[in-house]
Amino acid sequence: MGGVEERGFLRGSDRTGQECAAGSAPRPACLAAVPRGALAAPPAMPHFTVVPVEDKHRAEYDSVEGLSWVDYREPAAPPAAGDSYDTVSSDGHGNHKENSPFLNAAEASKGGDYYDRNLALFEEELDIRPKVSSLLGKLVNYTNLTQGVKEHEEAENTDGSKKKVSKSPSMGTLMGVYLPCMQNIFGVILFLRLTWMVGMAGVLQSFLIVLLCCCCTMLTTISMSAIATNGVVPAGGSYFMISRSLGPEFGGAVGLCFYLGTTFAGAMYILGAIEILLTYIVPQAAIFHPSGAHDASSAMLNNMRVYGTLFLILMAVVVFVGVKYVNKFASLFLACVVISILSIYAGAIKSIFDPPEFPICMLGNRTLSREYFDVCAKTVVKDNITVASKLWELFCHTTNLTTENCDEYFLMNNVSEIAGIPGAASGILKDNLWSNYLEKGEILEKAHHPSVDVAGQKNNLHLYVLSDIATSFMVLVGIFFPSVTGIMAGSNRSGDLKDAQKSIPVGTILAIVTTSLVYFSCVLLFGACIEGVVLRDKFGDAVNKNLVVGTLSWPSPWVIVIGSFFSTCGAGLQSLTGAPRLLQAIAKDNIIPFLWIFGHGKANGEPTWALLLTALIAELGILIASLDMVAPILSMFFLMCYLFVNLACAVQTLLRTPNWRPRFKYYHWALSFLGMSICLALMFISSWYYALVAMLIAGMIYKYIEYQGAEKEWGDGIRGLSLSAARYALLRLEEGPPHTKNWRPQLLVLLKLDEDLHVKYPRLLTFASQLKAGKGLTIIGSVIQGNFLETYGEAQAAEQTIKNMMDIEKVKGFCQVVVANKVREGIAHLIQSCGLGGMKHNTVVLGWPYGWRQSEDPRSWKTFIGTVRCTTAAHLALLVPKNVSFYPSNHERYNEGNIDVWWIVHDGGMLMLLPFLLKQHKVWRKCKMRIFTVAQMDDNSIQMKKDLATFLYQLRIEAEVEVVEMHNSDISAYTYERTLMMEQRSQMLRQMRLTKTEREREAQLVKDRHSVARLESLYSDEEDEGDPVPENIQMTWTKEKCDAEKRNRGSAVGSFRDLISIKPNQSNVRRMHTAVKLNEVIVNRSHDARLVLLNMPGPPKNTDGDENYMEFLEVLTEGLERVLLVRGGGREVITIYS
Repeated sequence: MGGVEERGFLRGSDRTGQECAAGSAPRPACLAAVPRGALAAPPAMPHFTVVPVEDKHRAEYDSVEGLSWVDYREPAAPPAAGDSYDTVSSDGHGNHKENSPFLNAAEASKGGDYYDRNLALFEEELDIRPKVSSLLGKLVNYTNLTQGVKEHEEAENTDGSKKKVSKSPSMGTLMGVYLPCMQNIFGVILFLRLTWMVGMAGVLQSFLIVLLCCCCTMLTTISMSAIATNGVVPAGGSYFMISRSLGPEFGGAVGLCFYLGTTFAGAMYILGAIEILLTYIVPQAAIFHPSGAHDASSAMLNNMRVYGTLFLILMAVVVFVGVKYVNKFASLFLACVVISILSIYAGAIKSIFDPPEFPICMLGNRTLSREYFDVCAKTVVKDNITVASKLWELFCHTTNLTTENCDEYFLMNNVSEIAGIPGAASGILKDNLWSNYLEKGEILEKAHHPSVDVAGQKNNLHLYVLSDIATSFMVLVGIFFPSVTGIMAGSNRSGDLKDAQKSIPVGTILAIVTTSLVYFSCVLLFGACIEGVVLRDKFGDAVNKNLVVGTLSWPSPWVIVIGSFFSTCGAGLQSLTGAPRLLQAIAKDNIIPFLWIFGHGKANGEPTWALLLTALIAELGILIASLDMVAPILSMFFLMCYLFVNLACAVQTLLRTPNWRPRFKYYHWALSFLGMSICLALMFISSWYYALVAMLIAGMIYKYIEYQGAEKEWGDGIRGLSLSAARYALLRLEEGPPHTKNWRPQLLVLLKLDEDLHVKYPRLLTFASQLKAGKGLTIIGSVIQGNFLETYGEAQAAEQTIKNMMDIEKVKGFCQVVVANKVREGIAHLIQSCGLGGMKHNTVVLGWPYGWRQSEDPRSWKTFIGTVRCTTAAHLALLVPKNVSFYPSNHERYNEGNIDVWWIVHDGGMLMLLPFLLKQHKVWRKCKMRIFTVAQMDDNSIQMKKDLATFLYQLRIEAEVEVVEMHNSDISAYTYERTLMMEQRSQMLRQMRLTKTEREREAQLVKDRHSVARLESLYSDEEDEGDPVPENIQMTWTKEKCDAEKRNRGSAVGSFRDLISIKPNQSNVRRMHTAVKLNEVIVNRSHDARLVLLNMPGPPKNTDGDENYMEFLEVLTEGLERVLLVRGGGREVITIYS
């Protein structure tokens, strides 16, 4: 790629200049190509370099640094000989001049479209980031691939050898949103149940039901429009919107609810189609027939199950074979719906002046079923002879006109006929205004119709038209709600739309307005045109088994019967097409691990496994076999979905997240909350137990995703809500320090990492998790030695390692890794700066520096003591678990044993509180607590014991109390010897460290080990006393140097002789005496304790005694398996007051 300019590559501005000259470039690009100052100064043409380039070099510049360069060259004739690399320059005025070599060969090798002179400052950034012009070019050319059925249809039609070029989205508001929404909203309920609902609830309450449901969907649409216009919504529609707005947990829960709703909708549509088929089209196709008069309903349900299963299999096969067929017939199904609705309006208008003839036979005020007789009379005249009619035979069980066995109600009441469709001008509306709810098995009666109220025979009940289910306002809401669902159809097709952000709100709102007007007008027309008893007749028994809404339609009832049958079949197919794709979208997001199998499908992406599961779930709905039972189920799932769409919009609006910029402006959080409230109310109105079950399912899915699902970061609103709540809570915490009653250890655990950045003592994390039991704040901190710029990657890796270990040990908390030149400084930074506001640590957990005695390097214990001093200075409590490797894991259980507290100095109650907190965890729960305190000779040990018992009683802590008396005794020879050994060792190591020749001889070895020593210990520091060691030691021996070396050796030998005659410091002897005596007492009483808690003595004020301090701590804890050294933070942490 050397010499790119010389081979004729055009710089970006030059190429744009050519296009501007040709008139093919967009105006902004032309303006950008004008040199700086050209707009203000007299115009000058851009500088051109025109060189022909052969296409064989195209591969060299097709993809430079990951950017897609655009080749603007037009195919040209081969260049003339000799002018391949000649360059001609023009200033725009015809003055030819030599081209200025702005780019040398090395710069040009970076790519043909090299950084413009104006962007030279950003050369390094442009190596890894695209120019704005390149980025905008990519974004503008970005097109949403069509979703849903289109891509599968194309995949099926495309041969493997050649692929179709995907068309850009071209659907407008009408075809892309309005009509699909209309088709999805109008459905089986309108034709099969709306007349029955008007009859039962009356026109006024039906208006209220429709208003409630339509308000719910309208408010949801407003919220949905805001979310859908806040960026691109790919496939998945509502699931995608909710999950990206509320997070994976809510998204998965509501996505599955929406999936189940859509699946049960498929079952409902199939049941509706079967009901139309077996009741109104071919009743003789029934397989099961009622054996007795009262078995009609069970036989019908069995027929529904058999035919429903067959229909479901057939539809699933159609969807499996090819979605394109479903897509092609969608417009036909929509036409059926529209024609059916128009026929209702035509029939209503016609009924004003010419109502259709559908007489209803009444016995008294009771409605008779026309299924068993033709003539509505008690007697008929045949050949001038009055004979018993079929009706007489049914009620009197004889063909003679005898009355012995006659039904009493039949004898006492007259038979009459009334018009089933009186027409809009009849004034029947006033009778149908009010509700007329019935219990199951009640006879349909016409109010104010003359009748004698006597009891009839029960075995004749099947001759009347009966109510098949108990009805109420709540039941009708649940049954009607599915007829307003389907508002998501537009957002599901967002990829096919030319301008989704304009079409989705306009199309969906128009569809809801249209359908709402249709429902309101239908309620009014049905109430004004049809007799009340006919309206309440669900299956049209009183009108010769005609579909009730069909009796009103014009020109024939068959228009609606056939139209509604095809529209329900089409809606069922659409549900079986949409539901598997929704499940596939959820499975591909991998938020619910056990659904991964449903993300796979055929080679063209067809969701085969998801279709199978959908068919199985739909079969459950079909086995229920009752449209009225299935409708409330899917109402719940859809209402749950709509509720969360409203919640998503409200949360985003109230949080005012920077990314919340919807193009649709007519939304408000109050409207979203109102929509959410209506959804919740409708759920409990229609069926409180279904509502609880739906919420339980959603809640279980939510918790499952929270604990088992893949971590997703979608910038969702719940995360923003958490952030907002956390900020509010932190600001509240800042108001003052916590009260003693609220004090709990907020831990900063200082972890040690080995050379491979692995946690050296994971049991520190185990101990922290047992102490916290998931409550309060836990920060895990670690220090990496080095330069931040160089070791940033190591710090990231260490942080990830610690997080993984926190997951294993079930520690809920935060991780912070600090890079510092010196470990001690890094620890000081952690102690000072960890936490935020009121959420800061108050306790530091520090590991013991094992092997400090054996190591000649004093840095580990110096860092340890430095950390102890830091925590004391910061007024923080300190916990040092010694022998932490022997501490129990989270899987162990102590069924017996003691936690012993040795309370020597009052430290604010830490020693009392820690065992109590540990015992909250299952590992330590069964351990007993014992508290020992030390009495001197002048103390009253009996009174001390009583006082301590009272104090513990008031603290509400159960523990055994013991007072240990320590008599004044002479300092033993053993104590003296231990002190002497300690001081000799200390002096000897100090001499060794100060011997310069030893240091110089070790220097090279130290240098070789430097890379290992960097991460050797958290508690190591590079602060060696004395001068730093030079990297390379070159010694030139002179006579003076040789003499000096001999003198040094002589003095060293002398100093080692001094060690033998050393006398121990009396202060150290006293301290050692205390340590030895206390250790004897503690080992004697607590050698078998599960854990010993002990006051940690503070470090000496004089740093010269630091090494002796370590020895005192070792002596104090000798012979104990598990010790927790505790140092209070200088404040009371436990109180006797409530």
